[in-house]
This record gives sequence, C-alpha cells and structure tokens, in this order.
Amino acid sequence: MSVRRLAAVQPDSFAFKPETLEKANWWIAKYPENRRQSAVIPILWLIQKQEGWVSEPAIAVVAEMLGMARIRVYEVATFYTMFMLEPVGSAALIQVCGTTPCQLRGSEALMKVCKDKIGPKDKLSADGKFYWQEVECLGACTNAPMAQINDYFYEDLTPDNLAQIIDDFAAGKTPKTGPYNGRFTSEPLGGATTLKDPSLYDGSAARPVKIPNAPEAEVKA
Repeated sequence: MSVRRLAAVQPDSFAFKPETLEKANWWIAKYPENRRQSAVIPILWLIQKQEGWVSEPAIAVVAEMLGMARIRVYEVATFYTMFMLEPVGSAALIQVCGTTPCQLRGSEALMKVCKDKIGPKDKLSADGKFYWQEVECLGACTNAPMAQINDYFYEDLTPDNLAQIIDDFAAGKTPKTGPYNGRFTSEPLGGATTLKDPSLYDGSAARPVKIPNAPEAEVKA
C-alpha cells in the first residue's frame, strides 16, 4: 500500500455541523464510556460526508472528543483508503477500478477520459469540481469496467458514456447510477438463463404461515 499523508495545505479549524454532531454523539453512545474510542471510524466517516475529506484540524477534534492521542486517529485516517486526506471535487469524486477484470474490459480507456477531461489523477481539477483516482477492486467485476462516483456505482462503462457522465456532473445534473449497457443489474447480457420465473424470487409465491402459540400473527415464508 502506498504511503498516505495529510494534505500540505490545511484549513485553520474544523467544526461539526449540528446534524453531524448529533450523529457523532449517537455513535459514541453505542459504546461504554471507557470504549468510546470505538466510534472513531464512523465519526471520521461523518466528517468526510460533511467536508468531503478529513483534515488535520478534524483529526484533532476527533481525538479530543474520544479521549485519544492524535496519532491514533491519524493512524486510522491514513490506514483506511476510504478516507480522503485532501480536498476532493465539489461535483464528483471519481474512483475508477483498475483491477484485472476491469482492466481487461477497458478501464485504462476510462482513466484516459478522466485524465483528458479532469487532469492528472490524485489531483483536484483546475475548476475545483472533480478529483479522480485509480482504486483496487470495488466488487462489481461482472459489470466491468466500472467506477464509483461519490457514493454510487456506475457500471458497464465505455469512454463515451463516462465522458457524458462527467459532463452531466459538471452541469449540475445527477446521472443515473448502475449499468450503462441496458441490463438491470448483473444478469447475462443475453438475458437470464436460469430462474426465469419471477415468482421464484419476487415474493409473489410466498404464503401465510401460522406462528405456533400466536394464532393471530402471520408471517410469509
């Protein structure tokens, strides 16, 4: 794993928004007082959702809140690659999967689109709207090549439709998520070959079952 460091330029301070602080306190309350440090990962995640990234002042605030040494919070933030350690785009954080299945299906062409339209990877774009990076497997190999953009998967991509997705984000639009080749999820491109009867999985064949010792209650099985 590459070395991960905090950004060279840091904000002067960090403050929780009221709704973020409420959620942070909810996480802390889930643990005994002497185990409040267990909330460090979800609180860092809440900070990232608020700010887009995790700054050094934010790490200091979390350390004080949880009674931890700053270095311990720093260790968590730098170890887990889900935490961004420098500002990301205001419109989109694009994470292109570069692992073997996606690479064999054209991820390098997707990265070229990102480079041409946004700039170098791991750098904030000149307009401050985009940040893109190459990441390891995101677990959607059947829908390769794919990318995670902000919180969602964009799958079965081509250079053309990724370029359009970037243009849409730049224009303030919200492009549709999921596959871009016409399929619904990850079924075969030619259509399903097994489990063709929807009643096998859509719940329509479920029947009421009486629960012992509870004659008025029913569940579907």
